[in-house]
Amino acid sequence: MSKKKKEVFEVEEGESIDVCLERIKAAGYTPIKRIEKPIFAEEKEKGETIYKPVSRKIVFEALLNE
Repeated sequence: MSKKKKEVFEVEEGESIDVCLERIKAAGYTPIKRIEKPIFAEEKEKGETIYKPVSRKIVFEALLNE
């Protein structure tokens, strides 16, 4: 079975960005795009719902090396 031409890699919990980039390279891919998505927590203050950022999720899109 051949590898997909485009793959998505997520930076895992407790993993640095450098380690993730090494993992991408070891899998035979080259990163082309970095996406950061905020993660929010819902909090109630004085009857209002407020969404506060608590962390972020970093995702890399990568192309297969030919």
